Amino acid sequence: MSDTMNAGLQPPARKAAPPARSGTTPPRRQPARRSPRARATPFVFLTPVIVLFLGFKVYPVLYALALSFTQNVGGVTEFVGGANYGRLLRDPLFRTALRNTLEILVIQVPLMLGLAIVLAVALNSKLLKWRSFFRVAYFVPIVMGLVAYGILFSALLNYQNGFINYLLTSIGLPRVPWLTDPFWAKASIIMAMTWHYTGQTTVMYLAQLQSVPGELYEAAQMDGANRLQQFWHVTVPGLRPAILLTVVLSTIGTLQLFDEPYVLTGGGPDNATLTIGMYLYYSAFKNFDFGYASAIGYVLALIVTGVSVVQMLVLRRRAR
Repeated sequence: MSDTMNAGLQPPARKAAPPARSGTTPPRRQPARRSPRARATPFVFLTPVIVLFLGFKVYPVLYALALSFTQNVGGVTEFVGGANYGRLLRDPLFRTALRNTLEILVIQVPLMLGLAIVLAVALNSKLLKWRSFFRVAYFVPIVMGLVAYGILFSALLNYQNGFINYLLTSIGLPRVPWLTDPFWAKASIIMAMTWHYTGQTTVMYLAQLQSVPGELYEAAQMDGANRLQQFWHVTVPGLRPAILLTVVLSTIGTLQLFDEPYVLTGGGPDNATLTIGMYLYYSAFKNFDFGYASAIGYVLALIVTGVSVVQMLVLRRRAR
């Protein structure tokens, strides 16, 4: 009887849970939907930047592109198609400006980068005393404004009263027509640019050298490598990322060269220092030929892009 009562008092058996189906995943929690106001908040904060970018970047670029297909004839802007670009191909002054720019590029950029590498290695050496002072001293020229240092060099290179000619005459050498002779005028621009930009490039190389492990130099020294071999097989490979960056940036800056020749020589003598940037400026703001100036600007942009892409591909291939 007790067994019967206990059987009647037992709770009912629970039903076994159905077996989980293979290949099924538990349902994911759906993210809470944001209100339209919450979704629009980031765009509200970005609106000033977007408006400024469209107004001062995108619109001028597109307007200049449209302007390059027009020409001002008798105060009336007329559509001339690709006439401005065809005119560039026949313009001897544009070829002169392009040749001058490329000559400065081929000489100044390797000179500056080579000097910057040497200075960076010297400033990174523990044997050099007052390293912090020299690092600051070589970086100071980049702080000076472009026009200011152009005026400084025009005073230093003055034929009659310039300090450099004073030093030359004091040791019995003749004066050099730095700014009035075609060859020396171009050399003066190269010298001024090298003085101004070498410090900045040196700092970039110096920062890259800080990331080169010292164990590599110790291993090279244990293998019998001398200083020159350590420089070529350890220092230069360690500097490759910075070299790639500085080569491209220096090339872009030199192709757009304007301030130095404008302040020092005005493009002379006899257009020996006329650059593409100066020719663009003269076409637009002296001859008021804005359509032709816009075409020059777009051709310059294509040249800069093409040269930069080729440099990056070549340097990356050598770095592999």
